[in-house]
Amino acid sequence: MTLHLQVRRPASEAAVALPPDPVARRLGRSDYRLSGRPAVFVLASLIVALLASSAAPTPLYAIYQAQWHFTPITTTVVFGVYALAVLAALLTLGKLSDHVGRRPVLVTAIAVHAGALVIFATATGVPALLSARVVQGLSTGAALGTIGAAMLDMDRELGTFANAVAPGMGTASGAIASALAVRFLPDPTHLIYLALIGVLAVQAVAIAAMRETVSRAPGALASLRPEITIPRALRTPVLTAVPVLFAVWALAGLYGALGPALTGSDNVVLGGLSFFVLAASAVIATIVLRRAAARTVMLAGILTLVTGVAVTVTAVSLGSAAVFFAGSAIAGAGFGSGFQGSIRTVVPLAAAHERAGLVSLLYVVSYLGLGVPAVLAGFGVVHGGGLISTARYYGTAVIVLAALALFGLLKNRPGRAAEPAAAPAPRAQRLR
Repeated sequence: MTLHLQVRRPASEAAVALPPDPVARRLGRSDYRLSGRPAVFVLASLIVALLASSAAPTPLYAIYQAQWHFTPITTTVVFGVYALAVLAALLTLGKLSDHVGRRPVLVTAIAVHAGALVIFATATGVPALLSARVVQGLSTGAALGTIGAAMLDMDRELGTFANAVAPGMGTASGAIASALAVRFLPDPTHLIYLALIGVLAVQAVAIAAMRETVSRAPGALASLRPEITIPRALRTPVLTAVPVLFAVWALAGLYGALGPALTGSDNVVLGGLSFFVLAASAVIATIVLRRAAARTVMLAGILTLVTGVAVTVTAVSLGSAAVFFAGSAIAGAGFGSGFQGSIRTVVPLAAAHERAGLVSLLYVVSYLGLGVPAVLAGFGVVHGGGLISTARYYGTAVIVLAALALFGLLKNRPGRAAEPAAAPAPRAQRLR
């Protein structure tokens, strides 16, 4: 098959185009597939669905715990293995789409994720929960880096914004929808998962209709070898962003694993609302600050995160639900702006062939922060000083990480913006 080199304005990078396929020729059109901004919205909706399904079990843990009589350690382990499975998939599958294409990876990930939801819906004990979370994590990890890269392929500006806002939307919608299902609908431990399977089925059809943005390239098996590399030009921005990413996702992990307990209430909706407030506030902050400079957004995120965590920890110590939700809203704004600032500081600087790997690396850091501290918090609640003491130590650690990020941000003052590197013979070639 002959490749034709084209330069399209206003894009600054060369694009490699394939001749229209036979179906397109029969239709009399050169490109009949979903592309551009509509494709970005579809891809962002997939992130929302995947992370909504990851947040959905949080309000259900109380039901599972009552049925199967496990401790908070088990709750955090069930939560934590998901994050570790995501991490494993990111390390091994993060660059696969650069070789086999975005669509095959995404369609496969959706199918596997639907299988995880089936395991949830038919679970009869903790082993099934653990299995479902592992499968769910592997499929989510395989999809996240690919989705992020595909959105940037389609529309760099909108894709960067969607990469930042979609995770919070998914977490918020999954937590509150699941909590409301527990409160108002029959059989919530089955119904919520079946509804999510239906959503994924529709999205799979849309992804199958999406334009492919990379050509197949050799090296797919070699790409499965775990490898963490940072392009030289991106090392300083990445190292500045890492503490912020770890801190904000560690906070999300605390809410995801122990959020309902932190409210001091047995009300399932109130417990789910804690996670919703954190994530919804993150989305609002991301939207409000979307036009601000990336450095400004990250700085605002660090300062807001420190303030919100301090208020939240104080509220847990005082046993005040009202102050807790106020602190959660402030901390959520820090979560959203910190995550957005990190993404916008790093990702737009990457060349096309670096995007999937770089996005995967950022998610590796995020999911380490999401999973590992949450499991440690579970042990702290049971074998340490209890919930309040654990919340204090956890909050202090998040504040220290935020302070470290602030130091790095102030030390590395902005100079001339780096340009995306042009790589010879990139593995992932853009298709037009």
